[in-house]
Amino acid sequence: MIMEIQDQMKRVVSFKGPPKRIISLVPSQTELLYDLGLEDSIVGITKFCVHPYHLKSTKTIVGGTKAIKIEKIKALNPDVILCNKEENTKEIVEACEDIAPVHVSDIFTIEDSLELISQYGMLFNKRTEANKISDKIRFNLKDFETFIKDKPVFKVAYFIWRKPWIVAGNSTFINHLLELNGFDNIYSNLERYPEVELKKIRLEGDPELVLLSSEPYPFKDEHAFEIGRASHHAKTIYVDGEYFSWYGSRLAKAFDYFKALRNRL
Repeated sequence: MIMEIQDQMKRVVSFKGPPKRIISLVPSQTELLYDLGLEDSIVGITKFCVHPYHLKSTKTIVGGTKAIKIEKIKALNPDVILCNKEENTKEIVEACEDIAPVHVSDIFTIEDSLELISQYGMLFNKRTEANKISDKIRFNLKDFETFIKDKPVFKVAYFIWRKPWIVAGNSTFINHLLELNGFDNIYSNLERYPEVELKKIRLEGDPELVLLSSEPYPFKDEHAFEIGRASHHAKTIYVDGEYFSWYGSRLAKAFDYFKALRNRL
């Protein structure tokens, strides 16, 4: 029996049945598969798939998110390869399509994430597990919205890289979660992940808070000091980048982290 599912790029992907051998090229989606109870079906992951950590020693590493080892992927004989529009390149998706059906996610909002969880529930015959995760996310989101509604809004800049300085702008999942947290992103007038000049940070919004993400760049105290001098002595905070950029089941834990973060301010 042929199964057909539309991925988040509106591509119709066909399967001969529920996929049994899964390769995930997206860390947050690997974690979601595990939480759906699909550990035994995962055959390949990236070197950045660190949750749960033990998968790195029990599954085949097929490269990174931007550079894959195509022969390793072929040898695993997957039934499906899971990609993401932002994490993986168009060339990677096209190369993988020569091996197996490819499902591509495209995440900008929590609703997009809930849609992806639902799609995986259908695709992998894990509807009950998917519904439990989605219900928990919705419940925790509603609780957090009550928590945050009377909190003050802060102007922020969210840095993800240095040399060059790169920030999260509009049309990103990070910006969506910043808004949810009552953070007014001074770079929301710029798209995606723009390169910025640190010396212009006052002119371009003068943030009250500077958030330094734990990934992908390992920011240190000297970088916080450098930004502090360029800004109007903005308070610099190290934040867990996984909670601001990983979608899927991690969202169920994110809102407790956001509460703790707010309570520190």
